[in-house]
Amino acid sequence: MVKTTINSDIFKIIEKWAPKSFAYDWDNVGLQVGSYNKPVKKIMITLDVLESVVDEAIEKEVDLIVAHHPMLFKPVKQLNLDDWRGKVIRKLIQHDITVYAAHTNLDVAEGGVNDMLADLLEIKEREILVETNQDSLFKIVVYVPETQLDPVLDALSSQGAGHIGNYSHCTFQSEGTGTFKPLDGTTPFIGEKHKLEKVAEFKVETIVQASLVSEVVQVMKAAHPYEEVAYDVIPLQNEGKKYGLGRIGKLSEPVTLDEFVLKAKKSLDVQHVRVIGNLSKKVNRVAILGGSGEKYIYPALLKKADVYVTGDLTFHQAQEAMEMGISIIDAGHYIEKTMKEGTKKYLEEKIRDGFVSDSTIEVIVSQSNTDPFQYR
Repeated sequence: MVKTTINSDIFKIIEKWAPKSFAYDWDNVGLQVGSYNKPVKKIMITLDVLESVVDEAIEKEVDLIVAHHPMLFKPVKQLNLDDWRGKVIRKLIQHDITVYAAHTNLDVAEGGVNDMLADLLEIKEREILVETNQDSLFKIVVYVPETQLDPVLDALSSQGAGHIGNYSHCTFQSEGTGTFKPLDGTTPFIGEKHKLEKVAEFKVETIVQASLVSEVVQVMKAAHPYEEVAYDVIPLQNEGKKYGLGRIGKLSEPVTLDEFVLKAKKSLDVQHVRVIGNLSKKVNRVAILGGSGEKYIYPALLKKADVYVTGDLTFHQAQEAMEMGISIIDAGHYIEKTMKEGTKKYLEEKIRDGFVSDSTIEVIVSQSNTDPFQYR
């Protein structure tokens, strides 16, 4: 019998990509409204959860809404069904629709919102603009009978163990002899009860990020033939993978700021942008940070960005940027809408690859325009 896929199964897939620990402490990511345990057949991706989005979800018989911007930022002290938020929550509950948000954690995640935006602008040789997280590292050591080595190695690598830089499947293996005596209450894979057994085994050592340790150990134990698996998890002092907000890199060739503005408008699918800087100046090194990025002008300047693309720039910060000599394109907060197609693609790949039991789950993108601004 096929196991029913529930909302929490989808949450786990998202959090494997964008762990909740990546989110800023002021943020509110994860479940917003609804249930962890409801079966899910149709998912809709949106930037925001407004009433128009919820009406669309009702019409399309959606079970789960995955949003970028949380609909609940602060604790709700009063649930007034006459105001807009109360109406939205009531509709969600009445129609049994769950809402889940991946916000700053999806901004930080590799392949997340800022990488999606950098892809649109064709930024090469990119690096993190503002470092926010660094994953600590552990070494996992496990002892495996020689005949069962490959299944255990496959299980370790399938969950992301053994990644060093741009190399995967990194292990060190040494041969040896394992000893054990099965006692009462055991069902040994090798050997007999009350008889000392000597087995040709491999000691396998591999490295794993802290965020993946529990899953790696779980799948390793499931693939291991022994009832009682001998393994060690050892903290390391090595530097782990770094994560952060924004991206910075180079264009394939320098262009004028004016040319880059036209490219950015087309690539980011916006009608208007606000620009600071000399339009005839050549630009090559580009920084981008989706959402409200005026706090990060200095990091862009320190990393020698010729132009910084972001949203929600205020007047005085714009003046400071002009005086400091960094060009800025304020393309608006709504450029983050690119997360809709990107998240759809990610979920569809994971569903297709068997990360959930039901491969027929449908993922759609909301067609509602939640940009509050009109341009005249």
